[in-house]
Amino acid sequence: MLPTDIDLLRILGRPTLSGDGRLAVVSATRADLAADANATELWVAATDATTPARRLTEGPHDGAPAFSPDGRWLAFLRPVAGGPAQIHLLPMDGGDPFPVTDHPLGAGRPVWSPDSRRIAHTARVPDPGRYLPGVPASRERPRRITSLRYMADGLGYTFDRPRQVFVTDPFAPTPATTRVTEGRHDHDEVSWSPDGTLLTFVSGRHPTHADDLRRDVWVCAPDGTGLRALTHGGLEMSCPLFSPDGTLVCFTAETLTDDNRARGASSYGLWSVPADGSRPPVRLTDPEPYHLSFSSLMIETAADGVYFPNDWHGEVHLLLVPYDGGEPTPVITGPRQVNGFAVADGPDGPTLAAVISGEQSAGDLVSLHAGTERELTDFGARLRARGDLRPVEEFTAHADDGYPLQGWVVRPPGPGPHPVLLQIKGGPYTQWGYTLNGPASFEEAQVYATAGYAVVLGNPRGTSGYGQAHGRYAADDLAHKTAPDLLALLDTALRAPDLDADRVGVQGGSFGGYMSAWLAAHHGKRFRAAMGERGCYAIDSHFGSADDGVNNSIALYGADPARWAEISPLTHADRIDIPMLFIQSEDDRHTPMEQAQRMFVALRMRGVPAEMLLFPGEGHDMSRTGLPSHRLARYEAILDWWSRHMTEEDGRT
Repeated sequence: MLPTDIDLLRILGRPTLSGDGRLAVVSATRADLAADANATELWVAATDATTPARRLTEGPHDGAPAFSPDGRWLAFLRPVAGGPAQIHLLPMDGGDPFPVTDHPLGAGRPVWSPDSRRIAHTARVPDPGRYLPGVPASRERPRRITSLRYMADGLGYTFDRPRQVFVTDPFAPTPATTRVTEGRHDHDEVSWSPDGTLLTFVSGRHPTHADDLRRDVWVCAPDGTGLRALTHGGLEMSCPLFSPDGTLVCFTAETLTDDNRARGASSYGLWSVPADGSRPPVRLTDPEPYHLSFSSLMIETAADGVYFPNDWHGEVHLLLVPYDGGEPTPVITGPRQVNGFAVADGPDGPTLAAVISGEQSAGDLVSLHAGTERELTDFGARLRARGDLRPVEEFTAHADDGYPLQGWVVRPPGPGPHPVLLQIKGGPYTQWGYTLNGPASFEEAQVYATAGYAVVLGNPRGTSGYGQAHGRYAADDLAHKTAPDLLALLDTALRAPDLDADRVGVQGGSFGGYMSAWLAAHHGKRFRAAMGERGCYAIDSHFGSADDGVNNSIALYGADPARWAEISPLTHADRIDIPMLFIQSEDDRHTPMEQAQRMFVALRMRGVPAEMLLFPGEGHDMSRTGLPSHRLARYEAILDWWSRHMTEEDGRT
């Protein structure tokens, strides 16, 4: 796989099903190298696979499709006249799509009412005089910040444009949009009750909503009356949905600390609460083995229970959880990942449409009905036909205390001995796994293997997918407890005779960048060079400069500022003697640019060969969602870096 093969990685979004389950529509995003842009169009497929999937819209920026329950309309998001995305309607019996919203900052994902007459959605509402068309950011008035949560990566400032809930009636004699919520609070993830009389959504409407992570489940009438909370603190939540009989609201959440801040490596579970608020919420899934996969970040309610995607040993399984919280039933399992899905209940059982990725696929749309699984798209096959994808070989390592650790090696062709890259994932509460799509996928390993490197990947303790005890093992001392597990994974892989233990590099992004710098400082003799991307290197300044540094810094590194210096790689920069490359996006608000700058300066002042590659106009996820030209330039820089630092003493590479 070459860097330019990113144009074959079709990244599929959340699918939607027609009410009868016969048709599925999904968005597909690809890197358009010629236009230097990411293009998204909609594809439609018959779930019985009797006809090939076909492109439904030409894009280039169509997303978030949603079938009306009667199947007559498809709502989706599309920019209007070069402006922000608005909800459009496409008549499924023929005709052109047309816009039905006109929000100054664009509309959010459309959600149909059960009678197919109205569409609920969210939209950001700017403060008066803010974000005016044609007014550049440099001409905005100064902002007065009075809360801790005021910006977000990929968005910029958020406190002066909170999300509100709206309901649009596109079929009224005079189409109209009603604003449902008010105030300075963010409202998100709206959905309808089965009878169409209520909306539910998540929001923090308590006095300290802009300073902590607490969110609650709320319900109200579609005109905004009767607003009431169903939960009352202690949870950070998402995905509220009514049960089919309307008696429950199911949602996903993790528990917070007493002051409503994040806990390290806390499982995101499935919960329910009565829609009438008659009792407190209850957790339906055991926090030890079950954790909502962030590759899907969604649930679906159905007649027999709630469909829940669960991280498991590098896989993402789709489970059906009973409403009484009993043992979940596996629906989709195996060495692959469920990245999004939709469910349609029918007289002969449910039909599912799911996006499933694997070690050699970024995702294809499949259908599942009556025990029969059918592949509806062939994007993965196109990649495999053009690229010589290398096998992903699983192995088991053991930590110093005997604890088993799951790892993988992706080898280049040929007998070796091959130079080795230890690739460390971000998170940390995520997992490497069987996919070419997402923040912890095998995509990069395939590119580096093609270039001649054996890539070692593994899930040390502190990752998701192995139970909460596994995830929380390192929570009280991330650096010191994660490093031995990573080295155990590397040492096990290096026992293979075709891997060259004298030519090893270490690299990673986000938390992986943090650990790359930590290993360079404390185990530098093991490595020829290091690369850290979008990493946190100085916890004290990250605490005050990141978009959610107050919560993330405490959750990941503890609440004691006196200890932050000891576990910050910057403190130990005087121990780094190997060359180190820092890759950073200039608009990254999750790990701001100053993190890389401080490390770069510290090493250069000591004469260490350090380089810094800065990407303008990009955020934290540049390597996955950035401009195609930037993604290619990133690959070129990384491969150039290793070609310069993996040379054998006799000149062979």
